Amino acid sequence: MITGINSDLPGRITAQVSQNVYDSATGHRLLIPQGTKLFGRYDSKVSVGQSRVLVVWSDIIFPSGSTLQIGGMAGTDAEGYGGFKDKVNNHYLKTFGSAVMIALIGTGIDMAVPQSSTLATQDTASDAARRNFAETFGRVADRTIQRNMDVQPTLEIRPGYKFNVLVDQDIVLPGLYR
Repeated sequence: MITGINSDLPGRITAQVSQNVYDSATGHRLLIPQGTKLFGRYDSKVSVGQSRVLVVWSDIIFPSGSTLQIGGMAGTDAEGYGGFKDKVNNHYLKTFGSAVMIALIGTGIDMAVPQSSTLATQDTASDAARRNFAETFGRVADRTIQRNMDVQPTLEIRPGYKFNVLVDQDIVLPGLYR
């Protein structure tokens, strides 16, 4: 990989063939020379628990400058599994930090709201204002923090990542068999 991937947003990626690729029948005919560029794209739709990025390769640019569209062949890791896997950030600090914030805000609200007393059934204006503020702030804080708990993981593939392209259809390499 020449460019890296960060799954927070979808994007285009570039890679370079690191070794010559020969035909599988004889092993003698050079099909794709070292240095050939690959262009593709990756998806940013990542679910909680997902650790692989979907990668699709669409174009090959040969060192001569000629281009070949390959339609959308999948990228696989070195073992042949679909997608790329490198670094995963599950945002645990954000998630568990939000849980701690919910607990702290809940405790603060409980402490701010005056306890009802059997002796005094009449609320003062300051008690009512404090209760109203605490309830409103608690609802807003709860909604804001709840959104942080539903954050998708960020998957990162660093430049230099080694991978394979799954050739799942015929490729006609122009000018190869004259």
